[in-house]
Amino acid sequence: MFIECYKNNGTDYLRLVRSVRRPKKSDPSVFSSYKVTQLNIGPLSRFDDGKPDYVQRLKQSFRDGNPLIPALRPYVDETAVPQQEGLPADTSLFKTSFAHPRYASTILLDRIFQELGLSELFNTIKFSSGIEYPLTDYVRLLVFDRILNPASKIGTVEHNGDYCRPVVGNDDYAYHVYDALDLIYENRDKILKRMNSTIARHISRDTSLLFYDVTNFYFEIGDPDEDVTDGDGNVLAKGLRKNGVSKEQRKLPIVQMPLFLDNSGIPIAIDMFPGNTLDAQTAIPAYEHTVQKLGFHSRFIFIADRGICTGPIMCELLDEGNGYIISKPLRKADKTLKDWVLSKNGYTIVSDRFRYKSEIITAKVKDKEGKVRNIRQKVVAYWSKNFYDHDVEEHKSFLDFIDKLKKNPTNFRVTRAQAASLKRFMSADVVNGTTGEVLDSRKLIAMIDDKKLEEYTDLMGYYVIVTSETDMNDTEVIDKYHGLSRIENQFEEMKGTLDTRPVYVRKPEHIHAHLLICMIALVMIRLIQRKYKEKFPPATDDKRDWTYGISGERIQTALQKWKAIQVGEDSYWFADLDDPDLSAILQAYDLTIPKKQYSYGEMVRMKKKIDVYGGSKG
Repeated sequence: MFIECYKNNGTDYLRLVRSVRRPKKSDPSVFSSYKVTQLNIGPLSRFDDGKPDYVQRLKQSFRDGNPLIPALRPYVDETAVPQQEGLPADTSLFKTSFAHPRYASTILLDRIFQELGLSELFNTIKFSSGIEYPLTDYVRLLVFDRILNPASKIGTVEHNGDYCRPVVGNDDYAYHVYDALDLIYENRDKILKRMNSTIARHISRDTSLLFYDVTNFYFEIGDPDEDVTDGDGNVLAKGLRKNGVSKEQRKLPIVQMPLFLDNSGIPIAIDMFPGNTLDAQTAIPAYEHTVQKLGFHSRFIFIADRGICTGPIMCELLDEGNGYIISKPLRKADKTLKDWVLSKNGYTIVSDRFRYKSEIITAKVKDKEGKVRNIRQKVVAYWSKNFYDHDVEEHKSFLDFIDKLKKNPTNFRVTRAQAASLKRFMSADVVNGTTGEVLDSRKLIAMIDDKKLEEYTDLMGYYVIVTSETDMNDTEVIDKYHGLSRIENQFEEMKGTLDTRPVYVRKPEHIHAHLLICMIALVMIRLIQRKYKEKFPPATDDKRDWTYGISGERIQTALQKWKAIQVGEDSYWFADLDDPDLSAILQAYDLTIPKKQYSYGEMVRMKKKIDVYGGSKG
């Protein structure tokens, strides 16, 4: 392994890479060499100490076994580490002379993987494909390591020895992991169907509400993927990793990932789109690629955020006998709707912190064929003090700027960025069309349209929802829509606990497979949380009945601590079982583990006794 300095959008970055050689499938006697990123260290500016030749000194320190950046220490070549006093010179003897704790949490994870029907599915795929390498083992390793110790795909294979018993056995060719990704992608529909049918069979999966949202994941690459075109410039295939609106404000190529979630908070399906695809453009194809194929037999209500659920998806849902609840962007609404929302007439006042009202209208929308249709729907408006406080806090700096500007305009030099923000509150002749600069800040007070500014502030705290469920109670519509917040938790877990990004694989098929692996890992975490919540239910006055009781991060940390130390040829001792979170998870599965030595056979029998679903259905 070696350290490399490279440029990304003109900025110097550091990464740790290894050079690998892989035989070509077409001719195994011919090898090709390429670099695999082992660790993205970060921008050079974050570490540079200002002294000459920092990069060279960093590279040398890594070769010497004492890197200047602490994050590199786990990757140091053990043969380069200086001899420590008191340790034997033969490090290989040292490693075999002392016990090394390894993950035993596969006892639980493997049982959940099996009970999702995935072991059987991948064994069938392996048999029907005629492949010889252990496909199921590679998929298990990819999922388990994503939960316990997320890494690149080759890094994941290198973690195989960190488990009590290696997850992948009898295979010396690490690059079979990429072949496994190909098969995961090819069988993505079967994987989603198998998980859905298994969960539905065991816990009566609640699909009365289907939550939908879109996020994106970035790639630390220099340039986006180019479209494939023919000689006439016609696009034959769109590039996947494209510059788009990053949810994390990163100027890097991204890929869009929609997610469907059931009413129990368990993911149903994912899809994938190029990074420059608008969120609203994903709803219909994602729905057709996944949910329609799963064949839900009961009616459901589709719940999505503002800007995503447009006329085409509304019409398609209604045509299939389903419904929708979606938010409507109020600031972009027409004057009629704004006036109705701001009018005090018709509101039911619950308290000084909350009020709501509704009306039933006929709306004109376009279906996916562009045909204008009339649909009957309910519009629910409500004002919340919590939302109002959030809006005020979010816009505090801007409102303070306006207030100070009004009081003393001659003391302010309005920048181009500020002029852009102010433009919506001014007359058309306020900003220079070429430069974007305010012409004369001393005249700014006269230029500001106080009526527009007043409307902007008056709308703070208000929210509008439209729904096909015209007979549903207003407060029920609001409550069901608020369930959408749980999908944000899924994205947080994927980007945090499961370390889904940055994405290191580059083939579209491998990227999709990577995201699907992360979704499987997320489903497994959700099933653990479900058991935890059954064992340790929330307080009766806790209205957050959809919350999970224990975070994915805490589950990850707890399972990392469940390790076994091999003390004999077939004798193991469990470590850290008294950790509070790990102990609670074991209690949730009624696992009582006395402190004693266990044979591998006893560990297998322990796994078979685990009831993954159990409890009441629903």
